[in-house]
Amino acid sequence: MEDKATLIVESGDFDKIYSAFIIGNGALSMGMDVSMYFTFWGLERLKKDNLDKGPLSKMNFLGLGKLFMKWKMKKANVRSLEKMLQDYVELGGKIFACDMTMEIMGIEKKDLRDEVITEYCAVGTYIKEARESEITLYI
Repeated sequence: MEDKATLIVESGDFDKIYSAFIIGNGALSMGMDVSMYFTFWGLERLKKDNLDKGPLSKMNFLGLGKLFMKWKMKKANVRSLEKMLQDYVELGGKIFACDMTMEIMGIEKKDLRDEVITEYCAVGTYIKEARESEITLYI
């Protein structure tokens, strides 16, 4: 096994996507090779102008919980989700988009953020990445 982490990001909830990038950036900053495999609602968040759209997984309260969380994070000088994504890519993190999910959910390559997708692939790529990883997480 390599010094590598693989995350499968299935959830599109704001707090879970945020957590995925916090973990990914943390692992990258520790010198690990990091791959995120986005599928279903997680992949939906990688559509252009859609990263920040998901609700909180708990206590969303028609969007008020999310606004409160974003306010608290800004007050604590926590980077925005957009900046977390940019940092992840700049630090060398890889993002894989599940092409089966794209077919099922009607997502086309032109719908997704080109600058962040490392590869469009099937589950076999995730399995390969996970088998080589020291850490594998499902979010």
